[in-house]
Amino acid sequence: MTPILTTLLCFGLSLGPRTCLQAENLLKPILWAEPGPVIIWKKPVTIWCQGTLEAQEYRLDKEGNSMSRHMLKTLESENKVKFSIPSMMWEHAGRYHCYYQSPAGWSEPSDPLELVVTAYSRPSLSALPSPVVTSGVNVTLRCASRLGLGRFTLIEEGDHRLSWTLDSHQHNHGKFQALFPVGPLTFSNRGTFRCYGYENNTPYVWSEPSDPLQLLVSGVSRKPSLLTLQGPVVAPGENLTLQCGSDVGYIRYALYKEGGDGLPQRPGQQSQAGLSQANFTLNSVRGSHGGQYRCYGAHNVSSKWSAPSDPLDILITGQIPDRPSLSVQLGPTVASGEKVTLLCQSWGPMFTFLLAKEGAAHPPLRLRSTYRAQQYQAEFPISPVTSAHAGTYRCYGSRSSDPYLLSHSSEPLELVVSGATETLNPAQNKSDSKTAPHLQDYTVENLIRMGIAGLVLVFLGILLFEAQQSQRSPTRCSQEVNSREDNAPFRVVEPWEQI
Repeated sequence: MTPILTTLLCFGLSLGPRTCLQAENLLKPILWAEPGPVIIWKKPVTIWCQGTLEAQEYRLDKEGNSMSRHMLKTLESENKVKFSIPSMMWEHAGRYHCYYQSPAGWSEPSDPLELVVTAYSRPSLSALPSPVVTSGVNVTLRCASRLGLGRFTLIEEGDHRLSWTLDSHQHNHGKFQALFPVGPLTFSNRGTFRCYGYENNTPYVWSEPSDPLQLLVSGVSRKPSLLTLQGPVVAPGENLTLQCGSDVGYIRYALYKEGGDGLPQRPGQQSQAGLSQANFTLNSVRGSHGGQYRCYGAHNVSSKWSAPSDPLDILITGQIPDRPSLSVQLGPTVASGEKVTLLCQSWGPMFTFLLAKEGAAHPPLRLRSTYRAQQYQAEFPISPVTSAHAGTYRCYGSRSSDPYLLSHSSEPLELVVSGATETLNPAQNKSDSKTAPHLQDYTVENLIRMGIAGLVLVFLGILLFEAQQSQRSPTRCSQEVNSREDNAPFRVVEPWEQI
């Protein structure tokens, strides 16, 4: 015990020198709070002070406050008493000590208890580069808030309840944040974390806790697959299901969105084909759902997670008010094996353009835009054109600030394949592309018509030639008769003699 504190106990509590000497030999009391030292505003809290069986009275002091709370020992309390706060307010937050008095005198103070009340809106907690990392890798936990909070505290949940505190700094996007390095992580030291923020001048009035963030260590087992049956381009308000599956037989799966705060987990469902899978449903999709997703699998609760799946980009349309146009160059009729170019253009500024085909399994094509003829545009070549390119196409624009938020879609452009030739035309009915009549290729029919017309012309030419020959024959006969009237008797000319 320090000399100053011994003096305060002797004079402030009116204890004699002999009693002070005995107080130094008493066990230090233990002070704690239930349900914990961080209490939501207006919620109850109980402070416990534990001494010895010889303790007769307990006292609770709050630093900076001259008022003390005393509690007499009862038969039921044995070696501890409780101090109740029915509704936690700002004035209750602070640093506490407790003492107990026994026949030997007053004990030394307990270790301090810092009682915190949460009042501000919660910050966000995320892991960089990901909350799932391989063993031996460091990870950075980022606690951020739009409030101008001066400091952030990171707490690891568990028996030890480790904590770290850092000053905040303002990020480029206006948020205040603190970066906590953690690691290197191993399978045995992974954990669950929360963070809080507070003002420098009120260190015991914190924000509400962030959502919990669990750090997971992945192994080298085979990666699962991640797909969506609806396609990666989604309109706001639609429901989207992401399906994570594998033939390895994982019994649980986790889904991670890059830069996200959570890591939802689902049990794996076994199918008859020996596959297991889990569905993650995103209800009423909005702009915040856009991003890059990966999933992981695990064999049991305590096992390592698998390697991550290949990334899946989810793109949300209608987040940029502009609507690009989609047209075809060097067309509209393209023969099989030739080249066609789809041109996506926008008057509004776009950083990239995306070309999507309805029902395609592959992700949309993305190209950097160029500025030409007072428009932003991108050219998507298709070469050589085959029947596999048949379908309906749309294009979208995106900005550099968030590549997963797209503009409204262009009007549909339909690629129709008929026989050995292909024609590219806009859908005729823009209000309902599904009911628009398919444009047909009449090249073969035109060739047939031209052939028939040629045959008719040849036949007519033959008839005309025969008619001309028929007109010439009587004239020649009459000339022969006249020339022979004076030299020979008249004779009838047989029909075959006219030829």
